[in-house]
Amino acid sequence: MLMHKILLYYKYTYIKDPKAFQEEQMALCRKLDLKGRIIIASEGINGTLEGGKENIEKYCDALKKDSRFADIHLKLSEGKGDTFPRLSIKVRDEIVSAHLGEGDINPLKVTGKYLMAEELHQWIKEGREFYIVDMRNDYEQEVGMFENSILPGMANFRDLPKAVLNLSHLKDKTIVTVCTGGVRCEKASGFLVKHGFKNVYQLYGGIVTYMEKYPNEDFNGALYVFDTRVVMAFGKSEIEGGERKVIGKCAVCAIPCENYINCSDIFCHRHFICCEKCAAVTEKCPMGCRDYSKEPKYLESLKTQSI
Repeated sequence: MLMHKILLYYKYTYIKDPKAFQEEQMALCRKLDLKGRIIIASEGINGTLEGGKENIEKYCDALKKDSRFADIHLKLSEGKGDTFPRLSIKVRDEIVSAHLGEGDINPLKVTGKYLMAEELHQWIKEGREFYIVDMRNDYEQEVGMFENSILPGMANFRDLPKAVLNLSHLKDKTIVTVCTGGVRCEKASGFLVKHGFKNVYQLYGGIVTYMEKYPNEDFNGALYVFDTRVVMAFGKSEIEGGERKVIGKCAVCAIPCENYINCSDIFCHRHFICCEKCAAVTEKCPMGCRDYSKEPKYLESLKTQSI
């Protein structure tokens, strides 16, 4: 039986010709029969791929042979072969959409200090004074988060400038920014530094790295991921008869739950937690629909559909 691996990675580095690099990546991934998503921009690469164990290893070797990615942090987890339906490699203006305009941050010039998972674990055990700031989208946080972490309230990463206003009381405190794999924190931590925050760190490798090293410690619940798994965790949850704590709640009936559905409203399509019983009768989000009709992401999807 073929063993599958899921690869999560990113790297901020200058890519002179993103289009040419896209073609190289497409040829390599097709040769190795890999599926997933890769975003390429002049500022770097951000990808998640799945394939056979040997082919994923060949891809990693090929990537690290490129001097631009020699020190890239590659995060591997077990796969089942059905995480992605297809291969998508796109060229974008950014490898993670922040839309900061003139306020954009170049992580190669300004970013928070790296904090290894082992160091964060030690800080927590020591009871040191610091504040974990979760830079993920609000719907991701609903299913899992670090205990006592601060949620600045972002519907998406483009809300970063607004979120900073909610953190102004922490400008002189020690802050550790966290996100799924680290790519958002590279920019978010730099954005905080640029706006006068004195002591800013970022969790190296993201939450997924911490969870792998310290499963079911400090991070409660499950980790939201952007593929068919939707959530990933270690061990059975209390719902399944295991010991892992479930912090997610159905938005309709409030029972413990880790199942996500999408709002059926075409201008909302909000992702929210809903148990199977409520999902059978619920079509729209009970907390009130959001109107994403003028959001860049929605307008971009319309442009894609028209091609």
